[in-house]
Amino acid sequence: MNLLPSLLLTLGLALTLNNSVLSEESLGNPYIQSALEEAKRIVDDAYKYSREKSLARVRSESVKPSDVLRLYKQPRRDTRSAVRAADYMENTLRLIKANVHHAHKRSINQINATDILSDQDLKTIAKVTGCAARVRPPSCHTTPNINKYRTATSVCNNLKNPFFGASNTPFTRLLPAQYDDGISEPIGWDRNKRFNNFVLPLVREVSNLILNTTDEAVVSDQEFTHLVTLFGQWNDHDLTFTPFSPSIRSFSNGLDCDQSCERSEPCFPIPIPPRDPRIPPGPNNCIPVFRSAPVCGTGNTAYMFGGESNKREQINALTAFLDLGQVYGSEEQLALDLRNLTDDGGLMRVNTNFTDNGRELLPFSTLNGNMCSTRKRITNDTNAREVPCFFAGDSRVDENIALTSIHTLFVREHNRLARELRRINQHWDSETLYQEARKIQGAYAQILVFQDYLPHIVGPDVMNGQLGPYPGYNQNVDPRIANVFATAAYRFAHLAIQPLVFRVDQNLNENPRFPSLPLYEAFFTPWRVVFEGGVDPLLRGLIIRPAKLGTQDHMMVNALRDRLFQFVMHIALDLASLNMQRGRDHGLPGYNKWRRFCGLSEPQNLQELAQVLNNTELARRLLQLYGSPANIDVWLGGVAEPFVRNGRVGPLFACLIANQFKRIRQGDRLWYEKPGVFNSRQRASLKSVSLSRIICDNTGINMVPKDPFRIRSRSNPLVSCNTLQRLNLSPWRERDCETGSTGSCKNDFEKEIVYRDLLGPQVPQENEVLKA
Repeated sequence: MNLLPSLLLTLGLALTLNNSVLSEESLGNPYIQSALEEAKRIVDDAYKYSREKSLARVRSESVKPSDVLRLYKQPRRDTRSAVRAADYMENTLRLIKANVHHAHKRSINQINATDILSDQDLKTIAKVTGCAARVRPPSCHTTPNINKYRTATSVCNNLKNPFFGASNTPFTRLLPAQYDDGISEPIGWDRNKRFNNFVLPLVREVSNLILNTTDEAVVSDQEFTHLVTLFGQWNDHDLTFTPFSPSIRSFSNGLDCDQSCERSEPCFPIPIPPRDPRIPPGPNNCIPVFRSAPVCGTGNTAYMFGGESNKREQINALTAFLDLGQVYGSEEQLALDLRNLTDDGGLMRVNTNFTDNGRELLPFSTLNGNMCSTRKRITNDTNAREVPCFFAGDSRVDENIALTSIHTLFVREHNRLARELRRINQHWDSETLYQEARKIQGAYAQILVFQDYLPHIVGPDVMNGQLGPYPGYNQNVDPRIANVFATAAYRFAHLAIQPLVFRVDQNLNENPRFPSLPLYEAFFTPWRVVFEGGVDPLLRGLIIRPAKLGTQDHMMVNALRDRLFQFVMHIALDLASLNMQRGRDHGLPGYNKWRRFCGLSEPQNLQELAQVLNNTELARRLLQLYGSPANIDVWLGGVAEPFVRNGRVGPLFACLIANQFKRIRQGDRLWYEKPGVFNSRQRASLKSVSLSRIICDNTGINMVPKDPFRIRSRSNPLVSCNTLQRLNLSPWRERDCETGSTGSCKNDFEKEIVYRDLLGPQVPQENEVLKA
């Protein structure tokens, strides 16, 4: 039943729309105009307030950990436009629902926007708010070099479904979302709601009772180095970034989320349980958390991305592909801003103020409000020189200095490749040099993840059973990142982080001048890279020192659970609590539903859960909190499982991680093994790629383990860089195909592969052609 005509008569509204943005569209009735105008005012005011408050806080000497987390999770550039459009639309529909509730005395929970608005009304609102533009299909065949190079956004990687895997599009769902109200309210929003006859525990209580680990109790991994942990974080920052709402103020009542523990969109604070060891409970004591930004049109009305669900979805600001977006950016303008456009060498921008023993450092950010200026606070030296945050393809570059060192390594490698390619192809212009170096590094990412990283994580059985050899490209495979992967499964490595950031000298000892740091003193401190020895000691620490072993008795170190982003004496964040709260915010179903998805058993009681976990005491403590195994937060259930054979995750996360990477590889039209992407000689050359060689080529380090992911041993000794094979770039020497001069050019078969990609599904897949 459409209630809008009677609603308008009841309210007697006849407003005129004056805003230039909204007046571009002729709206059919004055109430929709009014709601749109009011929603835009509310959102714009909240954004302006939040920006001013946030900048004032980071410029002061009392920056809070929650300020830091919120700022580095802020949507930027086109992501911010997408989030703003979603907030305009969500608040327009909220105002319509609220007025229907007021006029007709209907419960607001019983009102759906589709009950009171026609399809045309919804389309008009979507257009005026900017949501419609987010889903307008691009013209792929007019994009230059679409079959040769990736776009920064990966739009048109899939020519049939251009948004598959593109940045600023929704995460996909492997199971339907589960929200308190069935639409958008996080699980546990109503604290009295029962699940399987039990109320869910507070996430901070779960963190205290299950995940607590003192630094003294840390068990080091006897097989894998700390590089496995940090490379996992580095790889995650290539694939997933879930922005928060830009607002720190409730849209409905103006509440400042930092000044209250009330739940009100987008505020979703973590309450403090009784007898918390660090934070006294109280009405104004909580850990501030902000909900992830919604996708346009979800959580209120018909799903705009072509599905049937109207449940709330979250945005992935990054591309779903292994393309080193954390180096190159996942938006076109960001990609340009990261390049050195004053030089014709196809280079990435580097720092013009400082070098690292003559080697390049990342450029500095030019953003106002520097949350990285923490040197004076930590050193207590009022004359200490500050430096800005670093600038990279991913905004989390400064999260810790070990991660910064990996960022620096791959920017240097891009510039090394570009210079070598220019030497052998002097006629190439800047764009070609940049794109070819970027393309080679994208292949690096794919090779290193599948060949060197994933086998250590999911183990050989899952690698062989779920992944196996490259099956060829399939345009019907959806490569988008699953919400459960981004929000739960790929956060397994939080249990493998050491409480120290290791800094090791050339003799493989603790660096005497700049010793290893407590992790909480390495958050957002780029000045340590500039003034404390550069990246070499950090990279040595990653390849020489062990990872933490995530055991059931010693899960998460206090640096993450009690001191996350602690710069001064404010309530620090708790990464374990944040992970579980984020899963509830995203509507992730409970542990057993994911076990069923993966074809695993679903424990129903203490005995069965103890068997799954191989730990009766842990199972007992979990059931004391959750009541039923089905209620366990999926992230916690996943990290609690014992490891698969020769892996570092349990069966559930091994399944979900393998599922994701299988789809990423098979759904990538520009995967390095796909015929036509590289020629056969280039593919053969790329097989020699190793992370150890990349370290050798771009640092002062001259001795490395052959496998830097494994602890040194007789089977994996330190070797001289001179013994490691370099990437042979001769297959990239271009020749004139007509004159036949030395080098390489596309052969007819590879040209045919590219041509067939454009034709679509009526032609066979590559593997079928190869068989023929």
